Amino acid sequence: MRRRSFLKGGLLASAALAAGAPGARAADEPASGKRQKLRLLILGGTGFIGPHMVREALRRGHDVELFNRGRTNDDLFPDLVTWIGDRDGKLDALEGHEWDAVIDNSGYVPRHVADSAKLLADAASQYLYISSISAYASFAIANDESSPLATMPDETVEQVTAETYGPMKALCEKRAAEHFGADRLTVFRPTYICGPGDPTDRYTYWPVRASRGGEMLWPGTPDDPIQIIDARDLASFAIDCLERRTMGTFNITTPPGAFTMGELLADCHAVTRAEIDPVWVGAGFLREKGLLESGEIPIWSPTEGEYGKASLVSSERAFEAGLSARPTRETARDTLAWWKGLPEERRERLRAGLAAEREAALLAEWHNRPA
Repeated sequence: MRRRSFLKGGLLASAALAAGAPGARAADEPASGKRQKLRLLILGGTGFIGPHMVREALRRGHDVELFNRGRTNDDLFPDLVTWIGDRDGKLDALEGHEWDAVIDNSGYVPRHVADSAKLLADAASQYLYISSISAYASFAIANDESSPLATMPDETVEQVTAETYGPMKALCEKRAAEHFGADRLTVFRPTYICGPGDPTDRYTYWPVRASRGGEMLWPGTPDDPIQIIDARDLASFAIDCLERRTMGTFNITTPPGAFTMGELLADCHAVTRAEIDPVWVGAGFLREKGLLESGEIPIWSPTEGEYGKASLVSSERAFEAGLSARPTRETARDTLAWWKGLPEERRERLRAGLAAEREAALLAEWHNRPA
């Protein structure tokens, strides 16, 4: 399975600072532990993870301002200061202002990140950039923050595709570091971000499909590891890092081996109370039918081969720095509740996973395959 196909079916459908990523380091944390009110700027803020960050920061009493084009969910936070602009050369609205910290969760093009980091280098004391585990060069190894990062032959390319997404994220990290330096930069590399508000339906597919009950295709084996992170846990850790002035690079994901496809099935059983008849389908059959190329099996990947360690990314550094992950069953429950509250036209077709007809045909083939 090529990198393009893996990313298409996974992390795209969303350098540490060099190969030796700096560890967690907190600067200027008050000895009393008393929280200092911060003035925060979020680049984006109205997509998927942005609103969770905004709500968490407001809950803790911080001042939050947004910078975006004012086109996506512009009615979410009508009371917040929102600077209107575009990361592609239209940053003028940010000039002449100051913030304690900046969260960049909308940076995909290295030039855009370079421009915003350069402009804000003298306007903020900390820059938190949301990257991705797709930034790693290989998934044949169990990556930690010091693992080699993906590269691309032409660093001027700005079109985000399944092939360029990871390398461009790695370059974005590098551009942010060029202007903020290791002593003022925090980088998050999350895995599959899930929970209420997820527009990709990659994780959502599983509890929603399970709620229909009946015979259901499950990939691989119940013991196959998977990794996720609830958007709300990511948001909470982000605000923690700003309050504590924690710098460094962190993989943001559940611990390797702590969550499996079998446990995801158990979560789906528990929150849907549906009668599910799981059929575990081998990786060889899935590969033969093109499912590893098509991205119709979200979150899961084969445990052998080029992507055999994709779900064994180390998150030890983040947990040591204070990341916490809620029970996966809570994520399943809240995701399903959120889904049920969406407009009917949004719920008519999931954006990820197997269509009902496709699943039925595959199950029939699986049952009728030669012994």
